[in-house]
This record gives sequence, C-alpha cells and structure tokens, in this order.
Amino acid sequence: MSDLHGAAVVLRPSVPGDVPALAAVRATPEVRARWRGGDDLVEEVAADLEDPDTRCLTVRHHGRIVGMIQWYAEDEPDYRHAGIDLFLDPSVHGRGLGTDAVRTLARHLVDDHGFHRLVIDPAADNAAAIRCYEKAGFRPVGVMRQYERGADGTWHDGLLMDLLASELVR
Repeated sequence: MSDLHGAAVVLRPSVPGDVPALAAVRATPEVRARWRGGDDLVEEVAADLEDPDTRCLTVRHHGRIVGMIQWYAEDEPDYRHAGIDLFLDPSVHGRGLGTDAVRTLARHLVDDHGFHRLVIDPAADNAAAIRCYEKAGFRPVGVMRQYERGADGTWHDGLLMDLLASELVR
C-alpha cells in the first residue's frame, strides 16, 4: 500500500521503526486513559503492527509522527464492512488532524477497497472524538451499554457510529 495523503496528514503503513514514537504517544495521559495498556507499551504497539487482522497506519504531520490509525475488515459477504480506530498525540488535538486522518482513511476504504459501510466506536463520553468522526460523515447508531471496562474496573458505555459510502464528507 502506498502513502495516503490528506489535507494536512500523511498516512503510511506503520513499520517497526515507528514503534518508539507511537508508544510515546500511547503513554501520554490523555491517550492512555482511552487506549490503556500494560507496563510495556513498546511491546504492545509492536504486537499491534504484527496483528494480521489489523492494518496499522502511522499518522504524520509536517514529517513528525503524531499518531496511528488502524482498520480491520469484516469480510463475511453478507456483513462486509470495515472498522476504524485511532489515537493522536494530545499536542496536536483541536487542529482537525483527527478528522483529516479519518476522512483520508475512509476515502481509501471506500474508493480503493469498495467498502459500502464503515464503523467506529468511541467511548460515549468522548465528545471530542465524536465531533471529529461526525465531521467526516459518521453518524451515531446507538449506545452500547457497559461496552468497555475502564482502568478503574467499572464498565463504560460506547457509541457505535457508522458511515455509508455515500455519506463520506470528502
């Protein structure tokens, strides 16, 4: 796969050399609160890159690694769709880079892979992420109650959002 160019970001397949920078972003308190992780984030990020069911793309802005966006495919013909997830360095939050990254990957998944539907599932209380995804064209489908266990051991709701190919904001 070649690099994907957005308005402000470049998405390229993640490589082992990206792992330290990606682990450093995952270690920031804001990202860690959502993505969590154990004591060895370098090992966890490296494992993500080796997972054959998930495609990891490094998000770059002005030549600097600022995060990772990943996607997976449900290939069962009667349910075919793709799912997206991402994290960005808090130092670049609020600049539209998340929306640009999501929009760029969504365009690739629709145009190059032929997906008619994409999903994403932020925490229901993650208002900034929800706004980001809505700007790319995702719409709320419903709340998934007690969807994810938090670091404190309690269950938290998630928001299922989807995007049909015709709704992609280009």
